[in-house]
Amino acid sequence: MDYLDFEKPIQELEEQLEKTRNLEQETQVDMGKTVKEIEKKLIATKKDIYKNLSPWQRVQLSRHPQRPYTLAYIEAITEGNFLELHGDRNVKDDKAMVGGWGMVGDQSVMFVGQQKGVNTKMRQYRNFGMANPEGYRKAMRLMKMAEKFNRPIVTLIDTPGAFPGLEAEERGQGEAIAKNLYDMSLLKVPVICIVIGEGASGGALGIGVGDKVLMLENSWYSVISPENCSTILWRTWDYKEQAAAALKLTADDMLKNKLIDGIIKEPLGGAHNDPAAMFDTVKTEILKNIEKLSKLDSEKLINQRINKFSKMGYFNE
Repeated sequence: MDYLDFEKPIQELEEQLEKTRNLEQETQVDMGKTVKEIEKKLIATKKDIYKNLSPWQRVQLSRHPQRPYTLAYIEAITEGNFLELHGDRNVKDDKAMVGGWGMVGDQSVMFVGQQKGVNTKMRQYRNFGMANPEGYRKAMRLMKMAEKFNRPIVTLIDTPGAFPGLEAEERGQGEAIAKNLYDMSLLKVPVICIVIGEGASGGALGIGVGDKVLMLENSWYSVISPENCSTILWRTWDYKEQAAAALKLTADDMLKNKLIDGIIKEPLGGAHNDPAAMFDTVKTEILKNIEKLSKLDSEKLINQRINKFSKMGYFNE
């Protein structure tokens, strides 16, 4: 297990607990009382740390190397009943954007999401979860397919942003994302969007227009990352913590500003501490929302979706 800087007290207690258990096995001396005391202190320390996380610390948790990514969620939620589909029928298959059919209980669902990669080689293969224009066009192709067969759509958002390379701009990155925003708002089937990690800029918004937009407790959603915001305003990354606080990017801030529809609680310590429990919670939320949204006709779905996004933000005329 990798530990973040603010998790050092937890690391020390867990190492102490492991040493105590090992010593008990080696010496055959009953140390049950000591073990229970350490376990009690460990739980109390975790609760104290995780209930008082700063925005920057939540950003760090959203990037934890052991945090489950999109394909892990899909495989667990569908119990292996997932058929991945490839290509945008124009340029190529973007490996940063994944999608396909999956069974959630008795319900057939179209899944779409960004995949970062679980190790260095796979991160390069997946372009660190940063999709090119063909990725967003593939996503929309799959969503249109779901609409054709009258099946709900679930998008799983986890990206540091759309790929900013010259070749991506040449192939129409901005146009691809903008078209997704327009087309997603008019889809005739239920659309559920869940931010499972990082939700950065248009890269996240390109698959983020839905009837229900949810965020995991330790995810973030913003127009820009704290580091890039700090670089623009202060010409250095050193102020990323202040930038994270100013951006109001946490799930609590987003819900308070009525930019999302709900927060999905994570296991104590984050999704990576108990992935199985996290998968079950997300599956429950998906099924619950599909059941509610499926009762609405397509015209009402579209009108509610457009009205929801139209009301966001504050302005003076």
